[in-house]
Amino acid sequence: MNNYEQILNKVDHTLLKPESTWEQISKICDEGIEYKTASVCIPPSFVKQASEYVNGKIKICTVIGFPNGYNETEVKCFEAAKAVEHGAEEIDMVINIGWAKEGRWNDILDEINQVKKACAGRLLKVIVETCLLTDEEIAELSNIVSESDAEFIKTSTGFSTDGATFEAVKIMAENVTGETKIKAAGGISSLEDAQKFIEIGADRLGTSRVVKIVKEL
Repeated sequence: MNNYEQILNKVDHTLLKPESTWEQISKICDEGIEYKTASVCIPPSFVKQASEYVNGKIKICTVIGFPNGYNETEVKCFEAAKAVEHGAEEIDMVINIGWAKEGRWNDILDEINQVKKACAGRLLKVIVETCLLTDEEIAELSNIVSESDAEFIKTSTGFSTDGATFEAVKIMAENVTGETKIKAAGGISSLEDAQKFIEIGADRLGTSRVVKIVKEL
């Protein structure tokens, strides 16, 4: 088990499928506690129940503006505030990807900071959906998130055309500045891939599979 602790400690143990049930969510919580993952990442509607269930034994993470990111900023802020009220300690928000395509960088920066304010001091990760972006857009958004009050830039929702790639994380690692960290998420299906993402710059991994792999081992 010790060989995998470094990886597990960086995992947001994730279940975001639309058909998720409380039975499945509570299992994710139990596994996250047992395997000492960084957090469990679950749908907003389960945050209050899960927070009460884990009773401080693991951090609860949830998603905002998910998975498409085109909600109004005020709606994202309301979602974030409600999630925090219900016990979420980490928030993963999706940017407005259309704004990125239009080069509306200041609007994206402003929205991130508004959502961060709504998080009331909780950790904020910014999902940019790298599979829909050019390399140049990934680099620019790495700069934007670094300028913002958010703590992390995150590759993917896992609900679009692709998940995390080594290439995207490398671009992020080359362009983030200051204290900004990287979360690779979506499609991480082996311990080897998880380890490589960490080696090239990811500080957090969003995955539903790593804990399962370790359990089977």
